[in-house]
Amino acid sequence: MVLRTLSAEKATALDKDLMSASAFSIDQLMELAGLSVSQAVYKIQPPSKGRRVLVACGPGNNGGDGLVAARHLWHYGYQPTIYYPKQSKNELYQRLVVQLKELKVPFTDDFGSAMKETHHVLDAIFGFSFSGEVREPFPGVIAALEVSQVPVTAVDAPSSWNIESGPPKDGPGMNYHPEALVSLTAPKPLVKYFKGRHFVGGRFLPPEVAEKYGIDMPHYPGTDQVMEVDGPTEEL
Repeated sequence: MVLRTLSAEKATALDKDLMSASAFSIDQLMELAGLSVSQAVYKIQPPSKGRRVLVACGPGNNGGDGLVAARHLWHYGYQPTIYYPKQSKNELYQRLVVQLKELKVPFTDDFGSAMKETHHVLDAIFGFSFSGEVREPFPGVIAALEVSQVPVTAVDAPSSWNIESGPPKDGPGMNYHPEALVSLTAPKPLVKYFKGRHFVGGRFLPPEVAEKYGIDMPHYPGTDQVMEVDGPTEEL
């Protein structure tokens, strides 16, 4: 199935439309995104292959998606651990942290040690809006992901990748190629550089919004919120 990709500019405009004309709240969009990501992890790393999942969260919306995904993974029977070194003071993110702590989900400041104990890593550090320099403490984290011996699933974009041009030419992430990618709402242009398993999650878009932005809606099976896709993509 050939899916068209969504540029950073159009992805930002889409989010604004969803929160205005379509009346979605940021909480709802984050919950839907995190649910999709959690279902993808279940398909990639079923509990029989190992239940320990290290969730690396950045300070923005991508990190919020990771926090939501971790909560769902706990309810599926996984044992998530959260690495969230730059915690946001925004009330939404603080509530997501409280929800995880209510479940006794552990938080860690030692990413390297946690990597040695996990079966899978969820990269929810930077998303489609990332640009510029990777700042501390994330260069070391991304360097660890580059050489990870356990599979990594990236949320919307492998952290440090440019949405248009893919992996950086040098510095953190230049050799970072996670095993799986979950594109939220629609694939971004960077997928042309991605060679692993590719999933799309976005089973909530109103048809008129999907048509306006040229988004191809996959035929999601059953009650799934995510679908694995193969084949090329086309840039809008």
